[in-house]
Amino acid sequence: MAEQQNGDDYEKKLRKRYEAAVRHMQEEQQKKELARRLLDDAAYERLMNVRNGNEELYNQVLNLLISFVQAQRLSGKITDTELLSILKKVTARHEPTISFKHK
Repeated sequence: MAEQQNGDDYEKKLRKRYEAAVRHMQEEQQKKELARRLLDDAAYERLMNVRNGNEELYNQVLNLLISFVQAQRLSGKITDTELLSILKKVTARHEPTISFKHK
């Protein structure tokens, strides 16, 4: 009886993991479809390369693009040059300057 209980618990956990994985795949597919609609071919390819190298940056840029759409700040598809500019702005770091004072 206890073995069947453990088996049922295992199946429930496995089913939940499977459902979570399916949801994640569906969300990722929706993100890709949105990116495909917002970006021209070269920009889309660049964003997919970013995704392969840095998933966090990919999500950050995609969320930024979504906010542009919601604010109706986009007119037409984003070109590769425009995406590159967005990537530079997102990844830009303010470098502290060090100044030396001579006595």
